[in-house]
Amino acid sequence: MLDIADGKVSYNKLDLPTAWWPYNIVVTPDGKLALVNETGGGGSSDGNVDTTSVIDLSVNPPRIIDHVVVGDGPEGLAISPKGNLAVAAILRGSNMKKAFFAEKTGSLSILKIDDKKVTKTQDIEIGGLPEAVLFTPDGKYILAGSFLTQDFSILKVDGTKVTDTGKRFKLPGHPASARMGP
Repeated sequence: MLDIADGKVSYNKLDLPTAWWPYNIVVTPDGKLALVNETGGGGSSDGNVDTTSVIDLSVNPPRIIDHVVVGDGPEGLAISPKGNLAVAAILRGSNMKKAFFAEKTGSLSILKIDDKKVTKTQDIEIGGLPEAVLFTPDGKYILAGSFLTQDFSILKVDGTKVTDTGKRFKLPGHPASARMGP
């Protein structure tokens, strides 16, 4: 954990035992929970399931209260502006054509957030090697960038249900680390 005070960042000597290879972190808009993707296999797909850790930031000291199984190789991670959903981009070996566990596409794991309970509710297939994932500022859409196909998938959010619109838009490059703000 890092403390931020008066424009300075310092290590406060509190370590949280996430699973192997923590990769991305997001915090709910109310600041009560943080989610951390863990890629497990050295930062890439390895054929095994991986988790997203749930950190309770409302207690002192903060602590991990759950691990949610999301799939093989979670990378991108985003949380909705309402704080009721999160989405993890899952590699599924889509960049490892010769691996025994390789899938043609990646996927999105949709995570419902209800107070301090986080539950995986959906898996939605998208393009290969999904990395960037984000919610639009109004929370009505998710954009998921696929590195291999150099495009973004557009998904519709209706409450806590997500559907793929089937619409894509091409990019001139790879959407590896796209972000969106309010």
